[in-house]
Amino acid sequence: MADSTSSESAITAQTGPSQPTITAQTGPLQSTITAHTGGVAVLPQLHSCHIEGSVNISVSTCSAPVLKPDICIKTVSDKLKSNLRKTFGSILEGIARKGTPTLLNDIYTKLYIIQGERERINNEHEVWELDSVLESETSQDTPINLNDIFQRLPDENEDFRVVITKGIAGIGKTVSVHKFILDWTEEKANQDVDLMIVLPFRDLNTMIEDDEGYSLQELLEEFYPELRDVKDPNKYDGYKILFIFDGLDESRLPLDFHNNKRTSNVTKKFSVDVLITNLIKGQLLSSAYIWITSRPAAIHKVSNWILHRLTEIQGFSDPQKEEYFRKKITDPILADRVISHIKTSKSLHIMCHIPVFCWISSTVFSIPEILDTTPENIPTSLTAMYTRFLLHQMQKKNEKYYGKHNTVPLSETDMKIILKLGELAFANLDKQNLVFSESDLSKHDIDVTDVSIQSGVFTEIFKEEDPTIREKWYSFVHLTIQEYLAAFHAFYLFASEGSNPFPPQKRSRYEYDYEDDSEESVNQSGNTEEDEFSDDENDSSDPEYATSEDDEEYSDEDEIQQTASQQIKSLHDLQKTAIRKALKSTNGHLDLFVRFLLGLPVDDSLWRHFNLQITKDQKSIKETIQYIKNKVVMMKERMLPSPERCFNLFHCLGELKDVSLLKGIQKFLSSMNLSNQTITAAQCTAFAFIIITSDEVMEEFDLRKYNASREGRRRLIPVLRCCIKAKLADCILNEKCCKALAQVLQSNNSHLRELDLSHNDLEEPAVKALADGLKNSHRSLASLDLSFVDLEKAGPVLMNAILLGPHQPHTLSLRGCKLKQDICDILAKAMEMPSSQLKNLDLSYNPLTDAGVEKVLQGLLSKTCVLEMLRLCACYITEASCVTLAKILQQSSLLELDLSGNLLRDEGVKLVCTGLMSPHCRLNTLGFESGRVQGCAVQITLGTDVVLMTHNILADVHLTKYANQCWKQFSFKTS
Repeated sequence: MADSTSSESAITAQTGPSQPTITAQTGPLQSTITAHTGGVAVLPQLHSCHIEGSVNISVSTCSAPVLKPDICIKTVSDKLKSNLRKTFGSILEGIARKGTPTLLNDIYTKLYIIQGERERINNEHEVWELDSVLESETSQDTPINLNDIFQRLPDENEDFRVVITKGIAGIGKTVSVHKFILDWTEEKANQDVDLMIVLPFRDLNTMIEDDEGYSLQELLEEFYPELRDVKDPNKYDGYKILFIFDGLDESRLPLDFHNNKRTSNVTKKFSVDVLITNLIKGQLLSSAYIWITSRPAAIHKVSNWILHRLTEIQGFSDPQKEEYFRKKITDPILADRVISHIKTSKSLHIMCHIPVFCWISSTVFSIPEILDTTPENIPTSLTAMYTRFLLHQMQKKNEKYYGKHNTVPLSETDMKIILKLGELAFANLDKQNLVFSESDLSKHDIDVTDVSIQSGVFTEIFKEEDPTIREKWYSFVHLTIQEYLAAFHAFYLFASEGSNPFPPQKRSRYEYDYEDDSEESVNQSGNTEEDEFSDDENDSSDPEYATSEDDEEYSDEDEIQQTASQQIKSLHDLQKTAIRKALKSTNGHLDLFVRFLLGLPVDDSLWRHFNLQITKDQKSIKETIQYIKNKVVMMKERMLPSPERCFNLFHCLGELKDVSLLKGIQKFLSSMNLSNQTITAAQCTAFAFIIITSDEVMEEFDLRKYNASREGRRRLIPVLRCCIKAKLADCILNEKCCKALAQVLQSNNSHLRELDLSHNDLEEPAVKALADGLKNSHRSLASLDLSFVDLEKAGPVLMNAILLGPHQPHTLSLRGCKLKQDICDILAKAMEMPSSQLKNLDLSYNPLTDAGVEKVLQGLLSKTCVLEMLRLCACYITEASCVTLAKILQQSSLLELDLSGNLLRDEGVKLVCTGLMSPHCRLNTLGFESGRVQGCAVQITLGTDVVLMTHNILADVHLTKYANQCWKQFSFKTS
């Protein structure tokens, strides 16, 4: 209590729950009370006090944030990580969807991802993007780790805000997203990111019809309730946020980037489409990062001007395939057997680039009786693989839900479900619909409950999307599952009802009909062209199996009725109609459908359970085989489909278990008279397919041996990866050919070691395409011959690629390439590289002059230079360069030097000879032919014979005709 005589007091309150200490002091001090955030202050009570003067009390407050921003976002981030870890920490494979999930980290196998995209035909069926006939893993684009897709490469200066990752269906895009998120939640990567928000397009589709729209905050809270803890959405821009939009190809949003209203307001309501487009463009949360995944056909939905980086998932490389099987199949002996079997089937091995197909294969081959059965019953075709998969999953379902063991593989309920799903698959395949709503299913009398519960097998084949969203969507696990069931539906309709599954179609009079091309063209010997390739004596001569290929005449009407409306009388009619329909497809989306349709009648493992009153129609099968052979051999080049389409016809023959055409082509290839016969582009495609799928390595492949058009030769170039030495001299190569060649050079499995490209008139784009391939080659060439290829303009670009890339050739011939001084610095630098491998260099007939040659010779003085042969014929060298030449002979590793055709004169020759006399000279061969060597110089040269013989320097000396005669008189040449 204060004394009555005290005037003013100082009062302080300590932060915390304890009572404040109050002291009174005499003096002019003012009384103050301070309470910090979280503290409790008890104001003084003044009673029973005698106070003289006035007492002034003033109260002031200042606002402070409830939490510091970093503490707030850390709390939200931790909650988000916890929930995402539960969601993405495991994957649901097969009937595990009804049981115990598999931990993602236990099964995940690293995928091969590249920055950029490979140059290739992108308008074909997605599976062909994996066919190693056209490409295999290359180093053309930079490999990139999954967690580094937003990281700069060493030579890049700008950040990447918008990244798109493309990949075909089933290649692992969504699983990659899950792994990326899981690593963030487990604090293994990308810890600079505050919030990672996943918004699958499939889920966003369900919000299109909401008339009121959403604010950005409302949209985010709809997916992630923990974001409600962010009290001030305007602060999002201060955080590092990554939005992940998975499945652009499944989006039903308009994504109108050009016309949608611009907004940066996170609290104002807009349509979902406006919010998403503004997020991606950077108008809304400009600091946010965007990752979009998509199938290749849909990436055009995001304009290039928005995109900062494009990456591509290539699937499994060959080592990654094996890694997956060893993880999935716990028995190491069984895993080895599975891997070995898959390698024997080219078709299966190619498909195993797709992770989903690896899963299907591991499921099938894990069945004990599969690999232990007779060889003919082991699946070697796609159709057989998918049939075994379907039947096995049916049996697993019966065992799990009904306790049935090894009884009837298909119950009546199972068959009904297969037929309904087949109808759904077929109806939507041509439309290229891959995602279905419950209303889509009801159109085909599909009860979701029956599919997902009573027949748990369809959790393997037919997956239900995220059950937490308001509207459920369904899809087949992979596009190939849909294609298989669609093919079975078409086959079943024909076999059970005799009806045509293909609806009548109309076509423009300008639409090309491949049937017109089926008319046999007779060669000079009187045989059909197809006879040249057939290994079956009956194929072309037996009228019973000959295919009628009457030309169809069309009226001048704009549209006419397609023959698909005609009645299907036989299995061959059905298959022929499907083949024609597939050939007319603009993107090959029916290719695998046709393969399955042709393979199903051959393998009765499935349809025999449906009580179909049919047997294997061998006559129709043989007719279809003959029909395909005619297609392959006799298509006109002007209307020839892409190589992929031709390859599919070969795969179709494989499904029909026919190898006669392949054997016939192999026999034709062994002919020594190929240059006397004109070979079509279709035949060239067939050659490429046969050679590559044979897995044999040829010693030499000479493209000039094949009398084909430029397009035909281009289709043969992929063969180069299967040979050791390739001769492409004087083959009129163009830019397309050079791009195909670049793919070969970048291939991991290429055997090419020697390449001759001499005497080709390559235009600048073609040279640059070749440079891209050489710059990123997977392995070094032993020999590269570019003689008499005009490199006057693009020479530096190509020389940089050849000599400063990762792999220098051992031998490089650049005779007559019109190279000038500007490439000499590159040559010198290449010789000075620690990894220099260049041993033989021919620069003859290039106007390098003394200035250019001096630069090259300086490179020879480098300790890292391993050059042993140097030819400088007719390079405009004078005696001015001979001092350096003499020095080179004394210090370098040269064993052969050719200076023919230069203006060295007597003084120059004398200077060169001083180098020859050095005890350190290693030269074996010296060329002076056609040089201006006077008699005095010859005498001086011959006068060195004792020195040369003593040191055993020259094994071979080439002088002028007169000098050679003099040389022989002294018997100087040693053996």
